[in-house]
Amino acid sequence: MRDILLSIPNVSEGSDPFVIASIRGAYETAGAVVLDEHSDADHGRSVHTLAGPQGVLSDAIEAGYRVASSMIKLDKNDGVHPHVGVMDVAPFVYLDSGRRGAACAEALTAAGKLERAGSPVFLYGLLGDGRSRAELRRGGLSGLSGRVMAGSLRPDFGPASLSPKTGAVLCCARPPLVAFNLLLVAGESFEEAEETAVRLREATPGGLPGVRALALQLASVSRVQLSFNLEQPQLVGIREVYEAVSAEHQVTSGELIGLAQEAVIGRIPGELEMPDFDPQRRSVEGCLRFHGITD
Repeated sequence: MRDILLSIPNVSEGSDPFVIASIRGAYETAGAVVLDEHSDADHGRSVHTLAGPQGVLSDAIEAGYRVASSMIKLDKNDGVHPHVGVMDVAPFVYLDSGRRGAACAEALTAAGKLERAGSPVFLYGLLGDGRSRAELRRGGLSGLSGRVMAGSLRPDFGPASLSPKTGAVLCCARPPLVAFNLLLVAGESFEEAEETAVRLREATPGGLPGVRALALQLASVSRVQLSFNLEQPQLVGIREVYEAVSAEHQVTSGELIGLAQEAVIGRIPGELEMPDFDPQRRSVEGCLRFHGITD
């Protein structure tokens, strides 16, 4: 089998099971194996972890986008997670450095197929001269549209204007990262949590390497959540982030978004509550084994 890659598209729908299942079905019909699905109504977002060889994953992303763009209404999305499109991000993940070239090629192929489907595509990270998701999402869809209209930014693929109905797709090739949330106890201050998020970000002097952080207010539970992307989990993983947050706040529980590698899961601190967490089911390696995929 050709080298296996992962893709982890995020779509801007977290509560409608029919829409989410329809998008998942499009990925599967195109040949991708769906290893994991995570939906969050507060975030207004669903995250699918797909596995497949080169060629298959770019087809799956195009198929999923076509369904998402026909079913998701951005003006109805009131989720707290930043987003700029019905398929907000479509990263292609290489599990080792030997597959980096294949992931880059597949990301560019997917961008071309998304262009064919009518979507503007912005590259970030390795393929986008180092620019970040946060830079592109600044000001939300209206901010991104304004920069495009002003001529200060152009999509790398697709039309040079953004539809308010479908927005744009942010696409990259990258190594694995860890997406992780910490829920704080009732009564914790959003403003203080936001200060903590800023302090822990890599971009802040004295911040933690590879850490991207947001404070979010979850309406469904009336609690504050700290949401993280850990882009260098071999240096700063869940344990380090949990300890840093616990020094400032009372943490109720942790939540892994999508999958993580076994080495990362093995370092989750035992004292951190992780409701309904199955280490095997939530590891990349365990899911690949379960589906009989030779990595």
